Amino acid sequence: MNDVDSLTPAMVSANLAAIEERIAKACQAACRDASSVRLLPVSKTVSPAGIRAAYDAGYRWFGENKVQEAQHKAQEMHDLPIDWCIIGHLQTNKARHVASFAAELHSLDSLRLAEELDRRLQALGRSMKVLVQVNTSGEAAKSGLSPEDVEPFLKALPGFSSLQVQGFRTLAMQSEYEQAVRACFRLLRDIRDKARESSSQCLSFP
Repeated sequence: MNDVDSLTPAMVSANLAAIEERIAKACQAACRDASSVRLLPVSKTVSPAGIRAAYDAGYRWFGENKVQEAQHKAQEMHDLPIDWCIIGHLQTNKARHVASFAAELHSLDSLRLAEELDRRLQALGRSMKVLVQVNTSGEAAKSGLSPEDVEPFLKALPGFSSLQVQGFRTLAMQSEYEQAVRACFRLLRDIRDKARESSSQCLSFP
């Protein structure tokens, strides 16, 4: 049994409170409103029983890496109003599965994927929130658009009306050097700011 599955709603609530306190302190130090930060529990490898305990503790959205696992859980837990968020790299041939149940995709990184998702969502009469993934570290092993490809990618996205672009996502470099990690997030912030300010974009980022 996964250790998470043995947690009671009270234990989950206590853990959540501790994490929210850390978030609040970090936001205070950064002069940021803590309410603007959303905590997304990642439930990969956690059984439906463990997720139900987290749901009872107040969680209403969960992140999953693998489409098949997420789809299975969505079907098994259809009685709960959960928003499933796909956070792993999505292959185009699995877009039809994601379109059928997921509320969010946090790894949109190609027009081919956007086109296929939009086509599937349109057929189902659904829409989906998406984050555009950018490879800010330049590492070949990481998915995402290169920084220079972001602007033309954004210009094409309004053509896919079922995709609701919420912002950006990146996976920072794995490094013991804090400055190298922070540089990835600074680059993403600059990309976000440019997209937000550009009058050529028909998009609105929070």
